[in-house]
Amino acid sequence: MRPARGGQDDVMNKPDFPRAPFALLLVASLGLVGGGLVLAKLMNLAACPLCIIQRLLYLLLAVAAAAGLLVAAKPVGRRLAAAATALVAGTGAFVAGYQVWLQRFAGDVTCSADSPWWEDLVDWLGERVPLMFQANGLCSDPAWKFLGLAIADWSLMAFAGFTLLSLWVVFRRR
Repeated sequence: MRPARGGQDDVMNKPDFPRAPFALLLVASLGLVGGGLVLAKLMNLAACPLCIIQRLLYLLLAVAAAAGLLVAAKPVGRRLAAAATALVAGTGAFVAGYQVWLQRFAGDVTCSADSPWWEDLVDWLGERVPLMFQANGLCSDPAWKFLGLAIADWSLMAFAGFTLLSLWVVFRRR
């Protein structure tokens, strides 16, 4: 065996862990859902409909990451799974960003008689699994902050990080 020369051979000899990003996404998204449930219980916080949508997206992200773990050995499977996780995480960033906007700039928002489809979905899920999906809070109320940031701010950062990680997996050369 000849010693590495510090060039292209070194890059090719480095270990590759194709499942690691998916494992991270799976553990982190499930951890955020579990942490959110514990925080809500301990701090007596009421989740709003947008919080529940984000919780659903974290669960969907976990499913896509689990699928990624299964297909990560093949480059095409890895890229397709990462594209799916990027789509879910990007959607989550949009929803969390909308909630951040509501909390910061639209404090006087009022509810209308006609609820959007996603609120009907949240209500339906809340009736079936109230522990996970019961929405009692207002989306414009930050309710609790850590280091000056509301839960929606932290969720936006998490989803943005997950989106960037997923896009890195999609576009990296290996």
